[in-house]
Amino acid sequence: MKLSREEQRVLDGLLREWRRHPKVQEMKQYIQHGSISTYDHVERVTQMCFALNRRWKMGADEGTLVRGAFLHDFYLYDWHENDKSHRLHGYHHPDKSCANAEKYFHIGARERSMILTHMWPLTITRLPRTREAWILCLVDKYVSTAETVAMRKREKRYVD
Repeated sequence: MKLSREEQRVLDGLLREWRRHPKVQEMKQYIQHGSISTYDHVERVTQMCFALNRRWKMGADEGTLVRGAFLHDFYLYDWHENDKSHRLHGYHHPDKSCANAEKYFHIGARERSMILTHMWPLTITRLPRTREAWILCLVDKYVSTAETVAMRKREKRYVD
């Protein structure tokens, strides 16, 4: 979803310092889906959450939504590596992401909730309970699916 210049300016202002953080920059070296880095993934999710909230007048707190979306996959490892600590990544990475977000940034209860519940329904007992958490949960599913489908289409072209 393309942002207007004004929307991009506002989003950049909300994330400027966070994007520069060395641990955030570290996300560029980890793969999320196909050739998409974790950093690029959270940027896409954040941008879409921000745009939908504004354009559809969803009423979520903009700062909270952007911060939670940007840090939802802040787990800082390559989950594709054959490492026992990465087993069941889908279930456990929200806890690791939340712990890292709390360690490196000041986040509130709503951001914590967003990060911890974004994998619902896989994490069945962690139901999103805020407007911001629901937006993140649904947008993350959409973006992840689009990234995975695009990856598979690229792979198929090489096989055919």
